[in-house]
Parts: sequence; structure tokens; C-alpha cells
Amino acid sequence: QVQLVESGGGVVQPGGSLRLSCAATRNMFDIHSEAWYRQAPGRVRELVAAITPGDNINHVDAVKGRLTIPRDIAKNTLYLQMSALKPEDTAVYFCDFHYGPNNYWGRGTRVTVSS
Repeated sequence: QVQLVESGGGVVQPGGSLRLSCAATRNMFDIHSEAWYRQAPGRVRELVAAITPGDNINHVDAVKGRLTIPRDIAKNTLYLQMSALKPEDTAVYFCDFHYGPNNYWGRGTRVTVSS
């Protein structure tokens, strides 16, 4: 079994920046894909950004140009770094890893963008 733990959430001022972490209990050398999702109150969970097979990176239009999702393989950690935060970025953020046929989710970390 693989466990994922997100961290770094909290209250952020509009226009500010955040850095979220997703730490895995398994090494990442053979991972197939990685992604960040988010879910706002009353809304369905939506994709934010993903790294797919072949190291292709996709971003949802709402965050394109203001985020990166770097990896630290030595620390088994995926990051989400986003700037120019808006109130509509308020949500619980989840990481999602695929190892072969298996899919793993973290419990989420809450981000609130507010003055």
C-alpha cells in the first residue's frame, strides 16, 4: 500500500502565493502519472494539473501561467506552487498518484484565499 500526505495549506491573501507538498511512502522512479485536484464547497472535484506518461505536463486553463508542479524524487514528494491567488482558488487540494494499475489519493489540504 502507498500513502500520500498533503501539507502546506492555510489562509493566503489574494495575490499571494502558496506551496503545497505531497509526500509518498513509496519511491517515485516507476510512477506512471501524478496530478493535483481541488474541490471547492458545493462543487465537484476538478483537475488542476497533471504529469502524464512521457513527462507531459497539463494545466487547467484557470491556473495556466501561474503554477508549477515540480518533483523531488529523493524526497518522494510532488509540489504545487501557485502565484497570484484568487478567492476562487479556495478549495481542498488533493494529490493523486498512479503506480501501474493502482491509483492513490491523499486526504487533502485546505487552502483559503481571503483578506
